Amino acid sequence: MKKLLLISTLFLLNFTFINAQSADEMKIKEAVVTLRQAMIDADKTVLEKILHEDLSYGHSSGSIETKAMFIESLVSNNSDFKTIDLTDQTIKIVGKNAIVRHKLFAETANKGVANTAKLYVLMVFTKVKGNWVLLARQAAKIV
Repeated sequence: MKKLLLISTLFLLNFTFINAQSADEMKIKEAVVTLRQAMIDADKTVLEKILHEDLSYGHSSGSIETKAMFIESLVSNNSDFKTIDLTDQTIKIVGKNAIVRHKLFAETANKGVANTAKLYVLMVFTKVKGNWVLLARQAAKIV
């Protein structure tokens, strides 16, 4: 009887852990979708909410922007995403942080000049007051 109770308890704990992780993974996926759309729309209000105050946003060119710089670049159309498609996304939760990797394919019009972007992207989200926000991002060109 004790063995059955122990096995049942372990199963229940494992099931609860898997469900909790799945809920966080779903919230992170939603955060990625929200960020993607906010970048396309240059939506300052949404960007302010989904970006961490200490954001480090690394571009494939090597330049790095703060939260304020990144938002200003988008709302001023210096960085203008017309489309963003994400593929091959993986999410790994590590405590209150999450590592998100994907490929990004985008049509841009930075400073009015049409172009495309093909990137590998690494993002680190962190959980702040129950919400997942982007803390760091680094991109590398797909060649």
